[in-house]
Amino acid sequence: MDHRFKASRRQIMKAGLYAASTALVPGLAAAVESVTLPFANGDRDLIAYPEKRPLIVLTSRPPQLETPWAVFNEGAITPNDAFFVRYHMAGIPTSVDPETYRIRIGGKTNTALELSLQDLRTKFTPLEYVAVNQCSGNSRGFFAPRANGGQLANGAMGNARWVGVALKDILNMAGIAAGARQVTFNGLDHPVLESSADFIKALDIDHAIDGEVMLAYQMNGKDLPMLNGYPVRLIVPGYYGTYWVKHLSDITVIDSVYDGYWMRSAYRIPDNTCRCVEPGTAPIKTTPINRFNIRSFITSHTSDTTVKVGRETVVKGIAFDSGEGIREIAFSEDGGQTWREAHLGKDLGRYSFREWAISIKPTKKGMLDLRVRAFNRLGETQPMVALWQPTGYMRNVVESVKVRAI
Repeated sequence: MDHRFKASRRQIMKAGLYAASTALVPGLAAAVESVTLPFANGDRDLIAYPEKRPLIVLTSRPPQLETPWAVFNEGAITPNDAFFVRYHMAGIPTSVDPETYRIRIGGKTNTALELSLQDLRTKFTPLEYVAVNQCSGNSRGFFAPRANGGQLANGAMGNARWVGVALKDILNMAGIAAGARQVTFNGLDHPVLESSADFIKALDIDHAIDGEVMLAYQMNGKDLPMLNGYPVRLIVPGYYGTYWVKHLSDITVIDSVYDGYWMRSAYRIPDNTCRCVEPGTAPIKTTPINRFNIRSFITSHTSDTTVKVGRETVVKGIAFDSGEGIREIAFSEDGGQTWREAHLGKDLGRYSFREWAISIKPTKKGMLDLRVRAFNRLGETQPMVALWQPTGYMRNVVESVKVRAI
């Protein structure tokens, strides 16, 4: 498919400017849907960008678009047109010619390569799996005290079936030279100002050649949407989305630890067991963010819903971790005083969302405090009290959804 005209710069800017214009031109306000997220200053517009249904707009330049929460109750796979969008650079590609597109592989390799999209599709054995992509700052808006960064609710995540080529196979073709320590990745997006650091990420060489890190050219059976990295993006299963470089253009093997801004200074977490600090304090030592922690959510009900007394109601949700696999879901309807086990849905793979369900039948009117807690195969689980980071990363507390029985 030729994506040269799928998303023009004018279309993308028009979508973003339309959202901004509603604040300046009152007559336009009615034409834009909006949503109020459940935290301070949570009013957001819902805008349909190219190849997308209306998504929650956090910023328009660069685009940061969050998936509406109702989407996650529709199934374990997040549709392409509802998949969240996160850019760091405002200079984003809005058209890519698949015929001339190339990925350059070099640095500490025996051979420098340039691979076309056709090369990826025909010269390598396809790799396929289902995996969650989650922004490091997903759920940041719920941190108390408030944490620095974009105030996201829980929708900066998505689960898709990816098809592509194992990075290991590409690096084997190029030949990894002795002394290689890391691999860096760059994409076609770029900073507007020359003084700004280009968005380049790095993985240790052993991680890069684990056979699971992938260059994906297909998402849920179709070409990737432009805003999700067309024509090729890096897939790093079980790791936060900061490593999932979009519009991949350059892969470089290096014999040192990469010290660019987006590894050395940005996307750092406390280097301690809990990956947390006391609210309002700063960590003594940090390390680059890496694997997901375990999470679970209720998707079928929100805190503004009701259930019927004496009537059976099914509560549903999703859970995931960094790849150990979800073993058990514990569910409570009394704020965590008592728990029972929920039924796990189909296993789509260890990096995927895992659906779960359980029935409740309220016996009297009043508030029910619904909570869900996931356990993985290592016995890891979620904290009952939220852990805090000044950057607002890695939130995974057992959350409360209060519904009214009537």
